[in-house]
Amino acid sequence: MRRVEYERLVSIGFFGPEERLELVGGVLVVREPQGSQQATGIRRVETVLRQVFGAGWDVRSQLPVALDDESEPEPDVAVVPGTYDDYQDAHPTRPVLIVEIADSGLAFDRTDKASLYARAGIIDDWIVNIAEAVLEVYRPRLIRGDFVTPLAAAPGARLAVAGLLSERAHPK
Repeated sequence: MRRVEYERLVSIGFFGPEERLELVGGVLVVREPQGSQQATGIRRVETVLRQVFGAGWDVRSQLPVALDDESEPEPDVAVVPGTYDDYQDAHPTRPVLIVEIADSGLAFDRTDKASLYARAGIIDDWIVNIAEAVLEVYRPRLIRGDFVTPLAAAPGARLAVAGLLSERAHPK
């Protein structure tokens, strides 16, 4: 299914409010039911990220993100530039951070969703892994022309990915 078709069905009320669906890679996926730990985790992450990002950023909870023609997931938390008023006419397309709070859906978040977010160029994808009480951090693969900043470097350090790759290496 294409995202425009999905959005049209949503706009005409085809899906009921009790249906917890999201479009991932052209497939309608039923969202996992929320347990109390997941609900609390979502609120905790929202609170912390609002404090960290501050003005000029919208911390959105379980709201659609229009990633590509076949995907409109509803991550547990997404940080996008601007304010909620900036998205009256269309869902945001480029979150700077996505956080999934994972319990029973951990495998899906690690594979399908992480792959989706990487393909869309999301620069930071986190999973709060409830079962193991750890934070998993995923970042996309980088290619020639991209730049990377090592996590341990001073702010502003910027390395050209091309300088780290062999001149003979070519994408397949």
